[in-house]
Parts: sequence; C-alpha cells; structure tokens
Amino acid sequence: MTPLVLVHGFMGGSAQWDLQQDRLARDRPLIAVDLPGFGENNSAPPIDSIPGFADWVIAHLDSLGVTRFHLMGHSMGGMIVQQMAHQAPGRIDRLILYSTGAVGILPGRFETIAQSKERAAQDGVKPTARRISATWFLDSKTAPEYKACARIAEQTAPAAFDAGLDAMQKWSGAEALGAIRSETLVLWGDGDRTYPWGQTEKLWQDVPDAQLAVVPGCAHAVHLEKPTLFNTLVSDFLAER
Repeated sequence: MTPLVLVHGFMGGSAQWDLQQDRLARDRPLIAVDLPGFGENNSAPPIDSIPGFADWVIAHLDSLGVTRFHLMGHSMGGMIVQQMAHQAPGRIDRLILYSTGAVGILPGRFETIAQSKERAAQDGVKPTARRISATWFLDSKTAPEYKACARIAEQTAPAAFDAGLDAMQKWSGAEALGAIRSETLVLWGDGDRTYPWGQTEKLWQDVPDAQLAVVPGCAHAVHLEKPTLFNTLVSDFLAER
C-alpha cells in the first residue's frame, strides 16, 4: 500500500499524530516526521525556508527508500507539502492540505508573526508555546488534547522558533497552485484562528483537482478536536479507487 507521510506544522512534532495512528495505519504505513528543530528532532540545526524544509523531507524519505507516497501537511507543514508538490511532483499520489494556506505571511492570524517573535523574546519559548497552542483549539486551554499538544510545542528549539516564522513569512505558493497535479483534499476547521476562510477558499478554487472538507466546531487542530471525523475524512479520501 502507498504510505502516508505526515508533516506537522510550526511548533509541532510527530507525536501530534498519535490519535491518527490506530485508524489510519489500518490501511497503509504511516510516516510521521519531526522537522529539524521541532519535536523529537529539536537538537537538529533549524531551517529557515519552506523550500529548505521540503528538501529535508524529500531527503528523509529517500533515506527510508520511500519513492512514492500520499502526503499530508498541517499548517506550516501544509506550505512544505505544497512546495514538495513542485519539487517532487512525480512522487506524490494524493495530497492533503490541512489547516493551511498559500501565503506564508498569514493575513488574519490571531497575531502577526512579528508579534509572536516579540512575545517569545519577552516571555521565552515555552510560555509562548503554551499560549499559541491554546489558540489551536476552539475551547482553548480547556480542550482535552491541549496539554499534550502544548508539551510537544514546548520542545521547539528557540532558534527553530525564529527560523520557522522567518520561513513562513518569506514564502508564497499562491502563484503556483495551478501547477499542482496531485488529487488534493483541502481540510479546514470553521473556527480556525490561524488561517481564515479566504486562504482555504483560494486553495480549493486554485488547485486544479481539489476537494473541500470543512469541519464545524473546530479551530486549527481538527485532528485533535474531532479525531474520529478527521480520520474518516482522510481515510475516505485515500481509499483505493
């Protein structure tokens, strides 16, 4: 079976996909990466560009002998997988763009990238990780998966925090959406505070073979807020047909 590669977002890690492991791994192998500077790979030198992250994921898959795969990216990871779709188009079967957009400057975000940098410099990365993680859930810090998510975010290396924000701020894939050739699912929670509807709509309208799934009553972390529904949507999209 074609494996599914899972690329986490800013301040994420492979452990964020734990609620997907049982369901999605029934149908195919799962490969969840930890990007340099994040999660269990937080001692690795950080990367400060989206193309650089894409190169790293492709090289990692090469090292595993994985030549063809389905690909899902969340948030910043969604930018990385869009870039991979251009850098390695013949290797990607189906593509899932989840809670992400085509413009890295993040218009409409709960705070600007500059403000996130300033607050991290003042408060430290770990308190900032907890604060930002709360915005990913509709119920903020009272959400059942908030604490586990915040613990993963706290693993972010300080240098990777700044480098990741720099990578997003200087990237745009808006003009290249029409060149994506993989069958694509655009997945979004209707209460997302990071990526407003305009970003999601642009992906859906501009990627040639795109389907749309909007999950009600969720913010930025649909896979943690409504994992059963999220897993069903992903499983159905990837079903062999």
